[in-house]
Amino acid sequence: MFRTIRDAWNIPDLRKKLLFTLLIIIVFRIGSVIPVPFLDMAALNDLMTRNGVESGNSILAYLNTLSGGAFSNATLFAMGVTPYINSSIIMQLLTVAIPPLERMAKEGESGRKKIATITRYVTVGLGLIQGFAYFWYLKGSGVTTFKTGFDAVFAAIVIILTFTAGTALMMWMGEQINQYGIGNGISILLFAGIVARMPWTINVLGQYWNLAVQNSSVNGSFFVTVPLWVIIFLGIVWVITFMQDSERKIPIQYAKRVVGRKMYGGQSSHLPIKVALGGVLPIIFASSILSIPSTINLFWTPAAGSFMDGFFKAFRSDGWLYAVLYFVLIIMFAYFYTTIQYNPVEMANNLKQNNGTIPGIRPGAPTTEFIKKILSRITLIGAMFLALIALFPIVYGDVTGLTSLQMGGTSVIILVGVALETSKQMESQMMMRHYKGFLD
Repeated sequence: MFRTIRDAWNIPDLRKKLLFTLLIIIVFRIGSVIPVPFLDMAALNDLMTRNGVESGNSILAYLNTLSGGAFSNATLFAMGVTPYINSSIIMQLLTVAIPPLERMAKEGESGRKKIATITRYVTVGLGLIQGFAYFWYLKGSGVTTFKTGFDAVFAAIVIILTFTAGTALMMWMGEQINQYGIGNGISILLFAGIVARMPWTINVLGQYWNLAVQNSSVNGSFFVTVPLWVIIFLGIVWVITFMQDSERKIPIQYAKRVVGRKMYGGQSSHLPIKVALGGVLPIIFASSILSIPSTINLFWTPAAGSFMDGFFKAFRSDGWLYAVLYFVLIIMFAYFYTTIQYNPVEMANNLKQNNGTIPGIRPGAPTTEFIKKILSRITLIGAMFLALIALFPIVYGDVTGLTSLQMGGTSVIILVGVALETSKQMESQMMMRHYKGFLD
């Protein structure tokens, strides 16, 4: 990857794209440290520390990781790219469920532009809702400077609109990267936010090591668990890289046909099906569903020992029930995403119309059933991979006590996936510019 970046830097127009992307990332990081007005920063820091936003594994810690620490500091970009991701997922699901949107998606470039416009409006709406919810949480925790009166109303409007404006600005910056930079804009911003948390993780890792040095009789296990965490992290990165490029190739044979005096077809090809079909989306779906109880608990604290208190404790991210449901939901959503993305009947019909067949399988219904069986097996492998990657850091942290180092599998998958995608895009653009090879 570093060699790809070096080679791209030597090409003037690609160098401009890299510099533009870097400029957007710098603007994003500057906005991530500018706090919104009318907040008591000392009370905010105390609130985030008390709720484990910096070191825990709750929904707030998850949002904080994706925003690069902007959420815990209530800055301009506190909402991060989460509203846009949720909006894209919603529109993707509605495109399958609502016929007018499905027809719009099949209209080509004009239809995609219309859907993109609707996605922007939905993003702003979700940003407004999340900004209001975050403000209400801050107000209920006594973080806002004005409590009652006109000043409190004015402060509420300014804070909510600032959060919403930050969401819209991040969406615009992502689109600018798509047009003038390198890689997928939203993915690049998400990547930059997660990478920005790495120094904090390294710092905590050093603190655990210092504890072992200062008191080896009590914390001596950290001499083993801290280096082991680094080795396992590198191993997970390698496994994700391997799985991202893994695919099942279904052989396709095209029949020969004569058109006029020429003969067409007769070639052998393949139909690639990636093992990690849904990418990180099943994990995002599952974590969003399981975060509902903890989100409700932020606004409502039941009496100790009551049924609802036990219910909220059962859904804590360090409990066994959460881990089991997380595992099951990831597998369910992996199959769900595969179902809405791949239509075996349509794939079989396309092969039939192009005189293509799978060797040993008759066209039509047998081909459909064969593709369904392949998709089912591949989806199970990919879902198990995602579930294990998502749960392993959590389990390891609970077993070893390194709870502050629970970098979720979601973050690692995003890091590796965006790096591979951006590297491949740079390689393809460099290949397009090597005209000398086509002229020799």
